[in-house]
Amino acid sequence: MTMPWLTILWLIPAVASAVIMFLPSQRAHNAKVVGLGASVLVLVWALIVTARFDTSPADAAATGVHFQMTEDISWIPTFGARYSLGLDGIGLALILLTVVLTPLLLLAGWRDADGDDADGDDADGHSTDGEGTEPARGKSVHIYVALLLAVEAMVLMSFVATDVLLFYIFFEAMLVPMYFLIGGFGKKSSPAAVRFLLYNLFGGLIMLAAVIGVYVVAGTFSFEAISGAVADGSLEMSSATENLLFLGFVFAFAVKAPLWPLHTWLPDAAVSTTPAAAVMMMAVMDKVGTFAMLRFCIGMFPEASETFAPVICTLAVISIIYGAVAAIGQRDVMRLIAYTSISHFGFIVLGVFALTAQGQSGSALYMVNHGISTAALFLIAGFLVSRRGSALIADYGGVQKIAPVLAGTFLVAGLATLSLPGLGPFISEFLVLIGTFTRYPIAAIAASVALVLSAVYILWTYQRMMGGPEPEDAGRPPITDLCLREKLVVAPLILALVALGFFPRLILDYVESAVDPAPTVARSE
Repeated sequence: MTMPWLTILWLIPAVASAVIMFLPSQRAHNAKVVGLGASVLVLVWALIVTARFDTSPADAAATGVHFQMTEDISWIPTFGARYSLGLDGIGLALILLTVVLTPLLLLAGWRDADGDDADGDDADGHSTDGEGTEPARGKSVHIYVALLLAVEAMVLMSFVATDVLLFYIFFEAMLVPMYFLIGGFGKKSSPAAVRFLLYNLFGGLIMLAAVIGVYVVAGTFSFEAISGAVADGSLEMSSATENLLFLGFVFAFAVKAPLWPLHTWLPDAAVSTTPAAAVMMMAVMDKVGTFAMLRFCIGMFPEASETFAPVICTLAVISIIYGAVAAIGQRDVMRLIAYTSISHFGFIVLGVFALTAQGQSGSALYMVNHGISTAALFLIAGFLVSRRGSALIADYGGVQKIAPVLAGTFLVAGLATLSLPGLGPFISEFLVLIGTFTRYPIAAIAASVALVLSAVYILWTYQRMMGGPEPEDAGRPPITDLCLREKLVVAPLILALVALGFFPRLILDYVESAVDPAPTVARSE
């Protein structure tokens, strides 16, 4: 019997989530330990899967095999839906991002859902009063951990599902645990959770209509069968039909990505929950949207992708510039970082719809680098805010004198965000711009403006918060440097940014074997 490698991959966090959900609420520490242990176990399993993955594109081309470690079982025979899983290089890269970040997020949010002492200090002696990343006091710790693992499980399933209906189900299902993470463990008065859910459910409703349309046209939900038929011209589909189906899919993915002007739910959602949950949303869950653009939109609708590429690239450039300009104007450091993600997602979408091998390889690499850099910057900012009890930039100053490790790691993460050479995001952004320039030079030049804008919002923020004198406010809690637990969270992220800056082939070797720019296909009119 063939080992179900991919099923085990997503079942580990799913089963752990279910087990933790039924733990007694007073066993908070046990829930954390089980959750952290399960996340480490799935990391180990993912590394074993990685070791078995063949990165040779020549072998894949010769055999015609696009996915590896495939599993295919009849699921709903009535209309041909199947439990069909497969792994390609892009999916593997994003799986590695997910399984590396999850245990770090659990460790970073170790006390996010705890009922704190009356004095408002956590176990590390850091103040938790005030605005910003205030823990959800009195909430159930085991539910918080279970929800994080549930999101991980559904994201992992999305990266390996090769049945369109199966992908759609998990694409939508992951909204439920994330909704409760935002609404149940964030700011009680914030409507961000409802806005997040409504935006994404509406996008999913449009996608559902497109999924049904794909089945009507192709007679199957199999991504491999549909993309293969499109590539060899055996699938008869008019231009109007393909365009409508493409728009249904890309709309849902653009909401989740998020792409301007469908981005407005993200900043509020990011600042209304705990830092760990916000990173799970921005650095992990939202990657499903850009990943799906690369797999499903390009793979099933290549001609429509060509048709709408100029429009989508234009929206991507607007996202890039808008996100950067909006970040400069923010007074809240957490909201500032959220807006930088909108700008970075614009680069990812731009690379996808540049429809070049360089652009798409850069886009896939950018997904990984953005996840790491955003996790580092947002978590470090969250650690800082938990000490002072405020997310306002004006409430800080002189941090580098009293907390040099915190300030130094914030600077490295910030420099990665502005794509400094030698750090991971530089190569991915460079590939996206080069790949875009060969087809859309004006878009690439316009997007380059963000390089200057990102330097402004990162360096100016660092200067205001970390440099200069401390603000004269005796009522504010003192700022201490990173504790051991926080250093254990930050150190792997900083190391990963440096490693991918000098050795991008650690990821590119996987993604390049899966990148296939939109082919020209025959189609009936």
